[in-house]
Amino acid sequence: MPPKRHLTARRLRLGAELRKLREATGMKAREAATLLGADAVQMSQIESGVAGVSAERVRRLAGHYACTDEALVEALTAMATDRTRGWWEEYRGPLPPVFADVAEVEHHATFLREVVITHVPGLLQTADYARAVYTYMVPGLPERDLTPRVEHRMKRRAVIEGAKPTPYETLIHEFALRIRVADRRASRAQLQQILDKIEQGHATVRIIPTDQDGFAGAEASMMHLGGPLPQLDTVLRDFPTGTMFIDAEAQLRQLRTLFRRVEKMSLDPSASRDFIHRMTKEL
Repeated sequence: MPPKRHLTARRLRLGAELRKLREATGMKAREAATLLGADAVQMSQIESGVAGVSAERVRRLAGHYACTDEALVEALTAMATDRTRGWWEEYRGPLPPVFADVAEVEHHATFLREVVITHVPGLLQTADYARAVYTYMVPGLPERDLTPRVEHRMKRRAVIEGAKPTPYETLIHEFALRIRVADRRASRAQLQQILDKIEQGHATVRIIPTDQDGFAGAEASMMHLGGPLPQLDTVLRDFPTGTMFIDAEAQLRQLRTLFRRVEKMSLDPSASRDFIHRMTKEL
């Protein structure tokens, strides 16, 4: 199959999973290529996500790799054959590729779990809040670049508000709610937005209070996206250098443990809703 134009995060993940299966057998890439009637370059392109791969080839490779996990094979086959071109595709030109990649991975997730420390979660932000964040984080960003960023963030909410909403749970530190990224009016509207999403059933929100003893989780921010199987989960983490898509099993185990630890330090959903309601009144 011809190389794809965009190296999307989803296609990169498919290639990485096929490479893991091959490496588990000790087979070299050129040996696997021969079994497909291909060459080493083609195999490298498949495993790096540069070239697509058919469902038939995925199944053939799984057979050669002695993979007996039928659920995994079917999940990888679905990744190979999915041709979804969602709303995010229109942003692959105007915005950096990671914006579309995040939206695509969210679209395919079976659940979303998030920890945020310094900002309100993107999926719950108002347009005014998002605009203030982007304006501050990228000083001098022209309106032609700022507007599509805000639009993209607003459209991402479809994943939790659509006809088949993805289950979404977020742990928000009180610190994030108290920071006024814009002004008092915008802060009040943002808190009300969170309450609305709770009442509408679009989000389960837990607050991490500032007086919680033993919380050293300033670096705990992450989004855990469920895959069709646990081994196909992904964790997104934002760093100054950009967004990282994490899928190594050892790292996934560590981050799942971190999420559970932070969850134990948070208020339950009912107490969290009351907490936000009191904050809204204070404003």
